Amino acid sequence: MALRVTLIQGGGAGLDQARAVKAILNAAGAAIDWDEHLAGWASLERGGEAIPQSLLRSVRDSGLALKTMLLPPPGSAAGPRPENVNFNVQLRRELGLFASLRPLKNLAGLPARFQGVDMLVFRELTEDLYAAIEHEIVPGVVQSIKVVTASASQRFFRFAFQWARSAGRKMVTCVHKANILKLSDGLFLEAFRNTARDFPELQTQEIIVDNCCMQMVSRPQQFDVLVMGNLYGDLVSDLGAGVVGGVSAAAGINFGDGIRVYDSFHGDPREAFGVNHANPLPLLLPAIDLLDAEGQKPIAQRILSAVERVLTERRALTPDLGGQATTTEMSAAIIAALE
Repeated sequence: MALRVTLIQGGGAGLDQARAVKAILNAAGAAIDWDEHLAGWASLERGGEAIPQSLLRSVRDSGLALKTMLLPPPGSAAGPRPENVNFNVQLRRELGLFASLRPLKNLAGLPARFQGVDMLVFRELTEDLYAAIEHEIVPGVVQSIKVVTASASQRFFRFAFQWARSAGRKMVTCVHKANILKLSDGLFLEAFRNTARDFPELQTQEIIVDNCCMQMVSRPQQFDVLVMGNLYGDLVSDLGAGVVGGVSAAAGINFGDGIRVYDSFHGDPREAFGVNHANPLPLLLPAIDLLDAEGQKPIAQRILSAVERVLTERRALTPDLGGQATTTEMSAAIIAALE
């Protein structure tokens, strides 16, 4: 029976990436019934909603989604206007996604600052400064409120510890700034300590976020599992991706109750690189993780081995990887390398 997966299409690079990923998975023998929906600017420019209700129903029904980056309207990616909403954050809220996992691991053939890195970065998704509670006190003075609750922190930590246990990990490190934010990060840190008591087989440690960043770019191999709040998680997960090779190694999974969204965290409009020149790996790697989690591990491993072979042989690579190939040519090379 085919696996039912919602494909969330945000446009730009995602248009070329999704076509390539579907071709590779099909060639490898993965039986998937795709239910494709537009979101973000890709939906708005066709007269739809940024986050259509039909999309939300599809994800809730299937419990599985593969998502490209949701692009904002042209020219509105930044700035103080309320309408400049981040559609990726909006989708997380609509689906009740509360935790994000970035597996950060070296790919054979992908140049990286460090080798031998294999860590999991967990990020809480519902609170912190990403609650986006802001107001202007008087002209020229703006206040942003950081929200941390015991209930959300405990749910997040219990999920992360359970994942670490099932994955056979040894050490869980909490990243914080409780030396300065004694109440908010102090509460977060206390929830970490309380949860850790229920997982005595796992070692724990605590590290201040600025020291964590220094250690990440000095000796990242020391880390096993990192857990942190929303803002620190955004920064550290991207920093970690840079350590192991950049956007090609920046896949991840967002979790809600009965929902997993396998996510491409980086994307650009086609104008940034041209039609059919997007690197397919930012969407292919989460697709591989999806197959691995859904009982299709042999197929997932075949695709990963093919990716590493193409990277190692340095053939048919897209421009961002140092080659001149199109998305179609790189995906064809990966298909040809399947064993």
